[in-house]
Amino acid sequence: MASSLHQLLKEEGFEKHKLLKNQPDDSTALPIYICHGRKSSEITEHKDEKTVIRNGSSVFSSFKPKSDEPVIDEAAIKAVISILGGYTGRYLKDESYRAMVKDKCTSCLLSRRKAGSDGGIFMNMELGIESIDKLVEDRGNKKELRMKLSRNSIRLLSIVASLNCEKSRNGSTCGVPHSHLSACAQLYLSIVYKLEKNHRLSARHLLQVFCDSAFLARTHLLPDLWDHFFLPHLLHLKVWYHKELEHLSNLGNALKETKMKALSKLYNDQMDMGTAMFAMYYKEWLKIGAKVPPVPTVPLPSSSSYGSSRRRSSESHASVSSINRNLYQTVFGATTEWQSMELDRRIRTSIDICRLEAEENEFKYENYNQNKKKTHRRSSSSHIHNTPKTELWPETQKSGHFRFFSCQSRPKGCLVNGKIDVRNNSMRKLEHLDLPLSDLSKAIATICSSDVLSDCEIAIRVMTKAWLDSHGDSTIEAALTKAPIIEGVLEVLFASNDDAVMELAILILAEFITRSKVNRQIILNSDPQLEIFLKLLKNSSLFLKAAVLLYLLRPKANQMISTEWIPLSLRVLEFGEHLQTLYTIRCSPQVAALYFLDQLLTGFNEDRNLENACQVVSLGGLNLLMRNVEFGGVPERNKAALIISCCIRADGSCRHYVADKLNKAALIELMVGNCKDSNGSVIALLTELLCLNRRTQMMKFLNELLRGWGGLNAMHILLACLHKALPEERPLVAALLLQLDLLGDPFRCSVYREEAVEVIIETLDCEKCNEKIQQQSAKALTMLGGRFSYMGEATTESWLLKQAGFHENLEDSFQKKEIGDNFLDEGEEEIENWQKKAAIALLNSGNKRFLAALSNSMAKDIPSLARASLVTIAWMSCFMHLAGDKDFQAMASSILTPRLLESSNPNRVLEERVLATFSLQQIRKSSDQYVHL
Repeated sequence: MASSLHQLLKEEGFEKHKLLKNQPDDSTALPIYICHGRKSSEITEHKDEKTVIRNGSSVFSSFKPKSDEPVIDEAAIKAVISILGGYTGRYLKDESYRAMVKDKCTSCLLSRRKAGSDGGIFMNMELGIESIDKLVEDRGNKKELRMKLSRNSIRLLSIVASLNCEKSRNGSTCGVPHSHLSACAQLYLSIVYKLEKNHRLSARHLLQVFCDSAFLARTHLLPDLWDHFFLPHLLHLKVWYHKELEHLSNLGNALKETKMKALSKLYNDQMDMGTAMFAMYYKEWLKIGAKVPPVPTVPLPSSSSYGSSRRRSSESHASVSSINRNLYQTVFGATTEWQSMELDRRIRTSIDICRLEAEENEFKYENYNQNKKKTHRRSSSSHIHNTPKTELWPETQKSGHFRFFSCQSRPKGCLVNGKIDVRNNSMRKLEHLDLPLSDLSKAIATICSSDVLSDCEIAIRVMTKAWLDSHGDSTIEAALTKAPIIEGVLEVLFASNDDAVMELAILILAEFITRSKVNRQIILNSDPQLEIFLKLLKNSSLFLKAAVLLYLLRPKANQMISTEWIPLSLRVLEFGEHLQTLYTIRCSPQVAALYFLDQLLTGFNEDRNLENACQVVSLGGLNLLMRNVEFGGVPERNKAALIISCCIRADGSCRHYVADKLNKAALIELMVGNCKDSNGSVIALLTELLCLNRRTQMMKFLNELLRGWGGLNAMHILLACLHKALPEERPLVAALLLQLDLLGDPFRCSVYREEAVEVIIETLDCEKCNEKIQQQSAKALTMLGGRFSYMGEATTESWLLKQAGFHENLEDSFQKKEIGDNFLDEGEEEIENWQKKAAIALLNSGNKRFLAALSNSMAKDIPSLARASLVTIAWMSCFMHLAGDKDFQAMASSILTPRLLESSNPNRVLEERVLATFSLQQIRKSSDQYVHL
């Protein structure tokens, strides 16, 4: 595979043996599964290898480590930032969540507050929170005001956070521990830095909450984050605690109460210590150019510490590694180093620890069964027992209750030449299974009622054999496609670790699904959160077949709420290029992966969609998606294009990498392939890619697009696309077509230009167009302005305000710098040349009708479109003297001046008044030039 990890490392100057030599062994806990394409951290290398500075901090580190000093993978860092940022990001969007966080902080501070002098600490806290809430609730504040509020809140909250220094850490103010005050302050500091888009620093402050007061953070302030991010590392403590509680339940009441209090304190102290250790561990990750920190080890407490006479063999062995395998394997993936660490852990850890983990997972599985309310299942006992076997069930099969043993060996699989080689021997095993039909009845009875896993695994084999031999017989189908049987098969999938059995279960369920929608619904109802499929997708041998099975079910986004779905879907996308055969079904796992990603990036609310898109970028998914734009079926290629556009909207910095690497001819080919369907996904992607901040890169992109595909003219294809486009797509297609046309002579008319300008004029008619069309028309005008920030945000208005001298009124020097940095660029001349060509083309081709359309859209006072029209008039007025003659100047002045005078009234927004006044000055200057001529 072209995107193999070794090949990419070699391109970057790292040989495979050198890389392995530099990897630490047990001290390095970075078994990160990132897609084998380029990571998000590599995107910035294509921006002239410069470090991008935003809001006073480095977005991506330019630190170059020494060859013998391993540093943390930037993609892993971004993944951690993405997870943590989801919690602070929710504060910015969800009003009820903001109120809840504020109430929690208030309750933990005021509930313990006593009378006395606080030195202004509580006032600082209150004012800091108030400033942040103003920033969040009123996004329309002037930039200088927002900057002042932001800096004020940081200053006030930093004062409160400083109470947790070494000298005063154990003190209190008015009865409130300094650790509590600091934790609350750190939480709000995380939020304010999130507002400033300083995501790395925001994440560090959020982790500091758990460092300052681990107990308060995990039980009161941020319990959801703790459950998701920290608990997987500390699950062995929870298992130990529940086992100790079970042991104490047999004691007398008086003694039990005393020991339970001591046990609870010991458990909480150990959990707090572990939480703080891992918070510091991840803080080290987020340092610029940080070395790999040692993995924290949180041992099990000694039972004797609280007076228990119960001793466990595990206490005399090496401490349990606190890195949770599932967290890394599913979110970050597995590597050779991690497998080695895991093997060492298994050797060192006693069998008693395995039993504890098994019992914890048995508890989870019993809950799973209870949730499904299956009355015909017997409750599992707390010990493993064997059952008498009939001749039907060979003695070679495993026996025991349904359990998921996390200490057992992992499913086997092979990775050959960058591709998964699934060893499909389950069918060969079935060939030797020749059983009478009466055994099918026993198998059905077993799968519906038995709690013995090995018996149910054999039942799966028998049912599968019967299904194959029946060749679609309706009697066998009717017997096997009943709800209790399907649910029983699902339970075996959840509990079994036998790859052959699980594969047979996948195959037969796929057959059931294609036979009836009722069977599909039974499966979705039995596993509403798709926990079984999460387990299957983590299996290195079966994940591609499992992806196809899940795709046949067509699950919706609200069933895919786990953060594990993004990395698991990307793994399927990377390795799923070959068709998978499930008996009579043939399907591409990549089709399934694109369906999952589409659901995950478009099926939730806006905030969750953006978070998921950022995770795709963080995990290196862009290369995989770009590859799928080039190859595959037309629907899948369209879906890949749509997902890439979602990623760009979520993380604007990646548009430069995509614009540079994406095959433009493939986009033109895809537009041709969509002969009967909408080109909406391609148009959305092209629209995002043309919001580049460097005109040289923009021109390179347009020229590559202009080359077309297969000898076909790109402009002709876009013109055909314009004719069949949906009404809301037409203004954007017109803007794309016009930009391609402007690569030629702006004074020379063409059918492409005339058509494009005509569509823009039509879509500016507010009376004929709905709100969606108006929004897209405003976006089209913004694109023609030609000025964008590195993140893809339009900066034409800011540039105009600077030209008008408005920036001189800004009191904050940082804000002046932020505006100025966008324009003190070596490509300023290229941008002005572009605007000149665009203005001449629009004014000559649109003439009076175009100016009248802009004027009328301002008069209708539709917020987005009116402002975009005003900005368009303002930048075009700078070049109006180059278009037309004296009569044209007089006509333009007569159309625009009355509307601009209205916009300069004192009751208008200040920026709007400045733009209107600036435009009037330029129009007058243009007219004066013709008078003097």
